[in-house]
Amino acid sequence: MQTTPQAGTTKVPAPGRRSRKKTASTPTGTDRIPKPSQGWYRVPGTDLKLRRVTTILSTGFPKPQLVFWAANLTAQDAFANIPRLVAASLNPADREEAYDWLRKGHIRKKDERAEIGGAVHDVIEAHVLGQPIPESFLTDEEIAPFVENFLRFVTEWEIEFEASEMVVGNLTDGWAGTLDYLFRSAPIARLLAVPANTLFVGDTKTGGELDEKGVYPEAGAQMSAYRQAEVAWLPSRSQVPMPKVHDTGIVLHLRPEGFRVMPLKCGDDVYAVFRNAQAIAEFQRVLSKSVVGEALALPATTEERAA
Repeated sequence: MQTTPQAGTTKVPAPGRRSRKKTASTPTGTDRIPKPSQGWYRVPGTDLKLRRVTTILSTGFPKPQLVFWAANLTAQDAFANIPRLVAASLNPADREEAYDWLRKGHIRKKDERAEIGGAVHDVIEAHVLGQPIPESFLTDEEIAPFVENFLRFVTEWEIEFEASEMVVGNLTDGWAGTLDYLFRSAPIARLLAVPANTLFVGDTKTGGELDEKGVYPEAGAQMSAYRQAEVAWLPSRSQVPMPKVHDTGIVLHLRPEGFRVMPLKCGDDVYAVFRNAQAIAEFQRVLSKSVVGEALALPATTEERAA
């Protein structure tokens, strides 16, 4: 039995249903899907908490390139606003406001990218569901080029989506996340010399430039986790086994000026690195807070005690 593609659903055959008495405390339908909250996914109806994949990656992976990116962005903002900054420096209140604006440039940029990335994911999900793409995206000068290039990707690479925005998890290793999509593509399969019906895990990145970096190795670690998921949650059903996907994942590097189809390793060796990052993230969360003790002091001498 196969399901019709829906957000968070997959065509993978669902396991046989077990009859179970429903109670008020037993979540059903969409309420069964774990939802992210403060770095965790909480599994409804249980006491189980699964660490969020993106939280593991952000805490457990070093990102030295972000330091240079933020520094370059601050320098660009400063040179582009020299008259304003000079004027602000003459007034203590204005100086504090300008300083705060300058140091938060990377946050503003991340928020802008997040807004575009969220809109792109909405477009993809609407396409997978067979729903019309919202008119607001098609007429938005900033979003429309992303939409056009995404649709080109789907057509030119013969993409057949199997799932979108699906929550998956590994109960044994203690994590969960929401993968972008699962899909099949005959052209990609031919280029990778694998069967045409091979299922791939996919992710979309909208940062950087097409002639510069915009796809990083951490994306392979992220997809390696999704590949190792034990279960997936469907809106209309209980949890089902995670389908088997190939050990090469595909990142769609989507930009207004075009797109790139990037293969990334996401096999067992990459997953081992993800698990190491998970251990580091857990160290940062718990053990690191008790590693550094109080400064030691020599005991007072007899003379000091007498005094």
